[in-house]
Amino acid sequence: MDGMKNISKAEVLTLRDQVAYQSGQVVSRTLAQNEHVSVTLFSFDKGEEISTHESGGDAMVTCLDGVGRITIDGVEHILHEGESIVMPARHPHAVYGQEQFKMLLVVVF
Repeated sequence: MDGMKNISKAEVLTLRDQVAYQSGQVVSRTLAQNEHVSVTLFSFDKGEEISTHESGGDAMVTCLDGVGRITIDGVEHILHEGESIVMPARHPHAVYGQEQFKMLLVVVF
């Protein structure tokens, strides 16, 4: 099984500082990826989005900074710093930067 990558080890860090905002873009930084789990940091500029799609695993989003809008099965949920939501496997969902927004995405397959 692959371990963590693209992040310092044995060092205290702040996750929201590990991915930068970029004007007009969604930026991602993969920290772990294998057949069981995916861990990715994202930053969304205001108004940027990942359009509606489905995942083969349960996907937990934790807001690290800003305000994001998570839509699951057509229902909108607003996430603020420190809040989390689980997007169930095989349910349509989307992520939108209501304001600039950073999140940690953990998908368990």
